[in-house]
Amino acid sequence: MAIKPILFNTEMAQAILDGRKSCTRRLIKTRRKDACGFYVTRRIDGSFAGIYEYDENESMFDNPLEPPYQPGDILYVRETFAWCPCWDCGMDTEQGACTDHIYHSEKKEYGCYMYRASCEDNEYPSADTWHPSIHMPKEAARIWLKVTDVRVERLQEIDEDGAWNEGFRFTIPCLTRISADGHTCDLDGPCTSPIKYCDMTMGELFGRELWNSTIKKSDLDRYGWNANPWVWVIEFELCEKPKGEN
Repeated sequence: MAIKPILFNTEMAQAILDGRKSCTRRLIKTRRKDACGFYVTRRIDGSFAGIYEYDENESMFDNPLEPPYQPGDILYVRETFAWCPCWDCGMDTEQGACTDHIYHSEKKEYGCYMYRASCEDNEYPSADTWHPSIHMPKEAARIWLKVTDVRVERLQEIDEDGAWNEGFRFTIPCLTRISADGHTCDLDGPCTSPIKYCDMTMGELFGRELWNSTIKKSDLDRYGWNANPWVWVIEFELCEKPKGEN
């Protein structure tokens, strides 16, 4: 078992806290400059065995890529955060305990960590500037996860359950969803939407609306939904912070 960080944006951190997210997909990138793509190998029973890079001659390199996480690993979530002085959050300095808010992590000297996913826009004006998740120290982590499964898929293999477990929710104003595979349109006249949402599966909606929003525009041709890249599929569950971790 290893203890590692994992980054989530504010929306996805909130989805985890709400119990809506139990899975994440992470892009698989080549580690060698001369690699041109991937071979995925499988066992006789069809289960995943390994993923290997290959060169321009389609010759496979010897060592497989290692997933970023393994089943059993414990992850602490890095999310957008700030530090708030005691007098702004209701800290009882005499008792030395935070008293009135549930989204504090461990007490730091004369203040508390605050989390963007749990704060309204104008809440806690004394909190310092919100800091990006990548700068969050482990001591500030309030969300801890245990990895339950890791596998490899093409991005477009995601189905409705997969999109749901990713925490993806999408409301189309002109549509009423009636089943896993169908929609009914509320429009009386012809559809004028430039994007035909009613023709898309939930997985495709996830790819176009959520996945693509996380990819730089300059990289969409290589890593966007239409490129159908290989991804690590990492499933997890909430867990307690391990004893002895600071």
